[in-house]
Amino acid sequence: MTEKKTVTVAEAAKKTTATKKASVKKVDLVINAESVGFRAGDVYQALAAANKDLKVAEISKAAKISSDEVLLGIGWLLKEGKIKVEENLFTLA
Repeated sequence: MTEKKTVTVAEAAKKTTATKKASVKKVDLVINAESVGFRAGDVYQALAAANKDLKVAEISKAAKISSDEVLLGIGWLLKEGKIKVEENLFTLA
């Protein structure tokens, strides 16, 4: 006869949480002229659509890209003189 094992709700929740943590994928950030240029476009479009000053986190949420990608795009746009920075807020130049 096979013995049944009883699992508590807390044990089941731990196993589910461990499984979810193990399934989270880490995305590597690709840094080359093409990908940074695309991120710059994403940042520019987010700022243009908002039509107001935004913080990095707000740009990230609006453009649906990571904060690191936002910073790459901001660097590109700052170099080109397309945006300006005032008190940690970014706006179109």
